[in-house]
Order: sequence, then structure tokens, then C-alpha cells
Amino acid sequence: MTDLLQVLPDLDTRPYTHLLPSLDRALISTNDLLTLDAVDVAKRAQLPAGDLRKLVEAVTAGLHRHLAFGGEEAGRNSFLAAPGNPQASALEWSRISTLDEQLDTALGGGIPSGYLVEVTGESGAGKTQLLLTLLLAAQLPPPRGLSKSAIYISTEAALATTRLAQLLSTHPSLAALPSNEKPSLSKILSIQTPDLESQEHILRYQLPVAIRKHGVGLVILDSVAANYRAEFEKKGERNSAAAMAKRGGQLVQLGALLRDLARTEGIAIVVANQVADRFTKTHAGPSSNAVSRTTSGNSQGAERELTPQPLSYLTPTVREPQQEENQVLTPDPLALDHQQRWFTGWGDMQFDSAQSLKTPSLGLVWTNQIACRIALVKLPVFASRAPLLTINGEDRWNDDQDQHISKWRRWFKVVFAPWAAPSDGRGVEFEVLKSGIRHVSKDKS
Repeated sequence: MTDLLQVLPDLDTRPYTHLLPSLDRALISTNDLLTLDAVDVAKRAQLPAGDLRKLVEAVTAGLHRHLAFGGEEAGRNSFLAAPGNPQASALEWSRISTLDEQLDTALGGGIPSGYLVEVTGESGAGKTQLLLTLLLAAQLPPPRGLSKSAIYISTEAALATTRLAQLLSTHPSLAALPSNEKPSLSKILSIQTPDLESQEHILRYQLPVAIRKHGVGLVILDSVAANYRAEFEKKGERNSAAAMAKRGGQLVQLGALLRDLARTEGIAIVVANQVADRFTKTHAGPSSNAVSRTTSGNSQGAERELTPQPLSYLTPTVREPQQEENQVLTPDPLALDHQQRWFTGWGDMQFDSAQSLKTPSLGLVWTNQIACRIALVKLPVFASRAPLLTINGEDRWNDDQDQHISKWRRWFKVVFAPWAAPSDGRGVEFEVLKSGIRHVSKDKS
């Protein structure tokens, strides 16, 4: 049971101290304790089955508390009060809107209180724009907000107050509000944490006090991976097994701390996370070129290559991944490389291009700490015609560059959540405008 305090750091183990040494000697993990029959585990560890069942019940109850299952707090904050549940009429489900109807529908109504939610995506996918919108929406009255303040904890760049002011004056849901009902920048508290030590101190000691003092309903941590990456790269322990084990323990403690805060204080906690390219072994599909090469045979049967002809009259399109024959990520269906397509947000669509696959930072350990993952997927739109160059006052085609990115398309995808179903396909397409994020209607796309 050496991993028990990593799984449940706040579990009171004093009533079970006589059981833990025997479980350690028998190499019983927390997973074994929960999945195997208590009688079999008791025989293996030579312990009374009745005492072991009490430990199993305590561990199960502790996990349920962390996930907001059962009890009065769960009734207020959990998916039991979500729309569609027969008990929902008697319970008020507090949530924060994205201020877009289609995105809220994908989320089952919005970001609920009492949960730890992750927003992940590559740079430029729209993470910051979504988080800034939530900071303002949290101040709105129900059902779109909580009528409470918000805290923004930054591990990298400072809070973009200029962009917040722009959203207040241009967003359709905010600009038309009377001045006494409009969200205010004064109700957004900003804190910067330059390293892991200060982050730990702020989250554990200062944040609970600030939540109660300022009536906070939303806490945003942007981003959760930055300080961990900087800390371990600085120490030169990036590939050390000991460093990875240490980081895993820290992530479990961080997840337990944030979940406990969300549950006990009745607030929503949203963290931004970065992604990395995923490297998998796949059979390369046929490559597509922006130029067509025509060959012809001469009288001796030899082939000669004619001048490449640009496909210059096609409209800009999203490059769809080529169908790859016999694409197998791993021969083992239970391996992480195969399973991660269903909880990372990338790779679950048939014939996804291997070059476009991403993996959220901090790995499986962090994935097990969060209740919901929202992936913001970004794909390029390629123009099939080379861009124009102006040489000596004349426009000429740049033949050295056969394709260029004309714009980006973005999708809002719910990967998993206890209160909402996973998104179909890539999710809801959206765009980032001066007035905020907005879904793209199907007729427009």
C-alpha cells in the first residue's frame, strides 16, 4: 500500500495502521485493494477479512468524496444536479457559461462548480481566449454565471487586461448589459507564480483565504505544466526515472489539493495545459503534392519529366489526412499508445494524420486527477495556389513555395466529463474574433 497516500493524500490511515505493513509486504496496491475480492486479498496478506473490508470502504468513500459523489456537497455541485437527471429539479446546478450557446450545449450547460476542469490545446488554439471569457462570465448572475469574483493564477504571462476590456466592450452578451450589471476587472484577482515553490505555497495557504475573503467562484491556473517543465529542465533531471517519479507524486498531490478546494469551497477550478507532438509508428500513406508532375515516354521507352504545373485554380481547403493502410499504433489494445486516443482528445477519429496527433502534457498521472478535459483542436487551411511576390513592381507567383497556410480552423471538443457526453467527431467548430469566441454555423463552414 505504498501508493495509498499518493492516491488519497488526505486519507486518515490511523484506524488501519495494523493492516498497512502486511499489505506492503504482500505487494498489495490500491488498485488491487479496489478490484480484487476482499477475501482473496485478506488471504494473500494474512489479515482479517472484516478489517480489510473496512479499509476498502474507507478508500472507496475517500475516492467518492474527491469526485463529488454522494453527500450534500455532491448534491450541490456534482453531475447529480445536471440537466437530464431526474433529481435535477430539486437541485440547483451552478455553472459558468462560455457565452456561446453551441459551446454550452457541448458542455452540458457550462463549467460546473465543484470540479477540476482542464482546457488543453497547442499554442494559438484559443485557450487564453476561452479562459478570459470565463473570468467575465463568472461574474454574471445565474444561469450564465455565479455572481462571484474570479482568481487568475499565471505561471507564465501576466493577465491580459487589455483583452479583457476589449471583450467587455465588444462581446454581444456583455456590451449590451447595463453598467451596474456588467462584469468588472476589479473583481478579477491576478497572481503570478514563477516557480513550483511559490505555486505550492499560494495554492495551499493563500488561495483558500482569498476564496473566502473575496467571494470567489472561479479559479483559473494558466498553465499547470509550465513550472514543472521549467523546474525539471533547470535541474537537468528531465529524463531521470527518479525525477519522473517525484513529479508524479507532486502531480497527485496537486490534483488532490485542487479537487478538494473545488469541492469544499463550491467553486469551479479550470487549468490550462499544453500539448506535445505524439510520435507513433504508422505506415506512411501516399504523399500529396501541390503540383502535378506529368511524365511521357520517348521512342526509346525512357521517361522525361515535364515542368510542374501548379494547381492554381483550387479554392483553399483543409488538408484532409490520407487514408493510411493497416495503420496500427500498437499490437496490444490495452497499451497506453492504443488507449490514449480516447482520453487525450487526439487520435480517436479514423485515419487521423499521425502528424496532427498531440498529447496533453503531464501524462496519464495528471489525466487521472481531472474530472473533465476540453481539447481545443487546431488544423491549418492550405491555399492550393502559391502566394504572390512583387518583384520590380510586377506580381509573380512564388514557385518555390507550392503551398501556404491561409488560415486556421478550430474545434471545441469535450473529451470526457461526468456531466456531459464526449463530443462527436472533432467537436464544435469555433472562431476567435475581436468580440470573443463564437461557434461557426454549419452553413458557413
